[in-house]
Amino acid sequence: MLPATSKLCAAISYRHLRNMTGLRRKAAMAISQELSRLASHSPGPSTWIHQVRRRSSLLSSRLEEKPFSEMEMSYIKQGEEALQKSLRILEDQDDWKTETVAGNGDKVLSKVLPDVGKVFRLEVVVDQALDTVYRELVDNMEQMGDWNPNVKEVRILEKIGKDTVITHEKAAATPGNIVGPRDFVSVRCSKRRGSTCVLAGMSTTYGAMPEQEGFIRAENGPTCMVLRPLPGSPSQTRLTWLLSIDLKGWLPKTIINQVLSQTQVDFAKHLRQRLARPVPV
Repeated sequence: MLPATSKLCAAISYRHLRNMTGLRRKAAMAISQELSRLASHSPGPSTWIHQVRRRSSLLSSRLEEKPFSEMEMSYIKQGEEALQKSLRILEDQDDWKTETVAGNGDKVLSKVLPDVGKVFRLEVVVDQALDTVYRELVDNMEQMGDWNPNVKEVRILEKIGKDTVITHEKAAATPGNIVGPRDFVSVRCSKRRGSTCVLAGMSTTYGAMPEQEGFIRAENGPTCMVLRPLPGSPSQTRLTWLLSIDLKGWLPKTIINQVLSQTQVDFAKHLRQRLARPVPV
């Protein structure tokens, strides 16, 4: 009887209060509180209580959400897709080959995937806490051109919700102009789950940013960076960067492989230099 009554009350509240935001929130909170009271008087919460409480919480949280357009939802889904694909690649530990190992232990690995091509994987440890690294790579991403010579500019074109952004990145030409200027339009998704942060992305199309004169529009993704505290040393962060790029144009594979692996090694060096600078007060 009690489950049926609660479902009926929830249905009535939703149908009659769907256009009355304040009252609907109060109704959702009241239902949740009552269910918690009932649960505390029983030997253990039953399945239906968990289900209704979860739906009540979702209803309350959705009241605060900004509705997304169909286009915005497509970008959110692209970001999620990039994240899931990247993690699947990183989870597979087989067939990775060493490209380079720096004197400080920084390592670049690579493997060839049938549906993606050659991907590169950077493994480094940074002597900074995870929050500091996350802030530099996510919150301050538009400043990357200030400290990474391989990046000319990063600009956020649009923010969608709290996790997704559309960016335009300009890569600097390599020394001797072996690889000319490239640019990318990307959708990026950032997620924090416990002590792990994942920053994923892939190329996308954005009507307000057509191809730019003087740049070849390259494609990237799926790509991601994974940040985790070093076990036993929370003041250090293990950074894994999965890089997958199609530079477009005619370029020998040997040059592409050399440029991309060196780009990752350089990134780690410049990131450390950036993080070592005193934070302005």
